[in-house]
Amino acid sequence: MSSHDKIHLMIKRQKDASATPYLEEFYVPYRSNMNIISALMEIQKHPVNRKGEKTTPVIWESVCLEEVCGACSMVINGKPRQACSSLIDQLEQPIRIEPLSTFPVMRDLAVDRQRMFDSLKKVKAWIPIDGTHDLGPGPRMSENTREWAYELSKCMTCGCCLEACPNVNNQSPFIGPAPLSQVRLFNAHPTGAMHKAERIAAIMGEGGITTCGNSQNCVEVCPKGIPLTTSIAHLNRQVTLHSFKTYFGDY
Repeated sequence: MSSHDKIHLMIKRQKDASATPYLEEFYVPYRSNMNIISALMEIQKHPVNRKGEKTTPVIWESVCLEEVCGACSMVINGKPRQACSSLIDQLEQPIRIEPLSTFPVMRDLAVDRQRMFDSLKKVKAWIPIDGTHDLGPGPRMSENTREWAYELSKCMTCGCCLEACPNVNNQSPFIGPAPLSQVRLFNAHPTGAMHKAERIAAIMGEGGITTCGNSQNCVEVCPKGIPLTTSIAHLNRQVTLHSFKTYFGDY
């Protein structure tokens, strides 16, 4: 194939969680409007590397293919992003694809994001409703609050912000920007606010908000443009207020 009808991919691969990673190169046929997922699917259909050797299909995760589920996060040309919305025509070749380094690699480009989900459990990122009967309509949220809360609700737990954050690594217990932003979201909900103090206390402990170094990398890479640093600044004020109230016995 000529350089005009092929795509050159350099993929960091790993056979399993304990294996040594290695680099494998591929050429795949070019079509207009291709994204990274469609290029990986070509390798899946014809698992032959650049040298013409038969190999195993590349493993990755994807579900929605429309930047909603967050499953196809990977590092593409040095930047954490969604493979489904990364268009080949907008990427410089050779295209280097690697798994997210923040999470343990299971195989090839598939990683275990359990760390992030555990952090969401830690901060109770949900609205607790007791019972199974109809409780009727809940309290209304003001339009102003609804507007910015909707922006925070776009989070798809893709992990890109954790990948970009220098404070999230295997040497640090920092929960990362996404779970912190979810604390602000659920504390703003009229029903979720009943557990506001509990969530604030959770982010005051080990790996909480004080571990944030304010690098602002997170907001730069977020696929949804979520104002993560704004949420973190807001929570810093809430943590300070919570500390004073706790000290003076207002809780």
